[in-house]
Parts: sequence; structure tokens; C-alpha cells
Amino acid sequence: MSPKNTAARASGTKIILGIDPGTIIMGYGLITVNGQKLELIEMGVLKLSGKSDPYQRLERIHDKVCSLIQLNKPNEFAIEAPFFGKNVQSMLKLGRAQGVAIAAAMQTGLPITEYSPKKVKQSITGNGNAGKEQVMSMVQKLLNINEQPAYLDASDAVAVAICHAFQITGPQAKLQSTKVGKSKDWSAFIQSNPGRIK
Repeated sequence: MSPKNTAARASGTKIILGIDPGTIIMGYGLITVNGQKLELIEMGVLKLSGKSDPYQRLERIHDKVCSLIQLNKPNEFAIEAPFFGKNVQSMLKLGRAQGVAIAAAMQTGLPITEYSPKKVKQSITGNGNAGKEQVMSMVQKLLNINEQPAYLDASDAVAVAICHAFQITGPQAKLQSTKVGKSKDWSAFIQSNPGRIK
């Protein structure tokens, strides 16, 4: 466990692991939650070759989630639920990837919560139809970071973790009541929600 995580545990801060499941790229993000204060521990992706055996890819997803849990000792596990698309085969593959990640968390006894993509976007931006870039921008503002992930799957995973943090700490109600769409810019959103920006 890193010094930051040790200090977080000592102060009673919760650690949340968020997962954006995928069969080719799986995003992950870890944050600490202390009251309404959020801090990024780590975000990244697990890249998988589309040419490799599908069961080997599932094994790598399982191993990566287990490794993240063992290293960071999170208190909570949040994962994005597969969206319902027209391609049934893609849905099945994504469902397997999600199931393997959940199974890894279940082995350690972590509380597991699923969130729909729309719920995550609504919680982070106030707009359930927000794009990935908009989600990333708000993740940066909420965590007060300048880090630009190479893959938006990483910031999506952090968004899942933040969404869960809002559910257990309660500030999401104010955020969700403010719609952020094409008609409103970020400066107006920040002015309306000064408490959301650290």
C-alpha cells in the first residue's frame, strides 16, 4: 500500500475503485473520499489484443482487477453496466468482461455497485447525454487535476468512482439539478456550483 493510501486509511478516508469494462480496453480509476473531498490516486487502462484468445483476455481482466484491489485495498467497487446496443455479440462480450471484473471483486468481499452510463454522465456533468470529452473535463475539475489520460476509458472509470462517491456522500442532488447542455457553458456551471470545484 502506498504512503498516500496508508494515510487515507488511518484518517478513515474511503477508497473507491471504478471500472469501465471492455474486451479490448478496460479503464480503471481509484479515488479517495473524505466527506465531500475527492482525490485521485490513479487512473489507467488495461489494453488487450483483439487477436488474442477471448478467454485469455477475460483472465487478464480478472488478474488486473485482483491486482488493483490487492495493491490499493479499496473499500468500495463501482462498475459501469453494459449499455443496450443493437449488436448482440458485442453486448455478450462486454457482459462477460463486466462479469469477470465483478467476480474478482466478489472474491475479496468488496461491496459492488453498478451504474448505467447515463447515470454516470448525469452525476458527473448534470447531462445524461454528455460526451466522453465533457465527462473527462468535469473529472479534471472535480479532482483539481490537469492529467490528460491517453484513453478516455480511464477518465470514464474515474467518473464511475466519482458517481459512486456522490451516492454515498450525497452531494449529487445539487449537481444533478443543474443541467449542463449545449446551451450552457462551463463557466456558468462553475458559477452555479462553486462547492463542486476545489
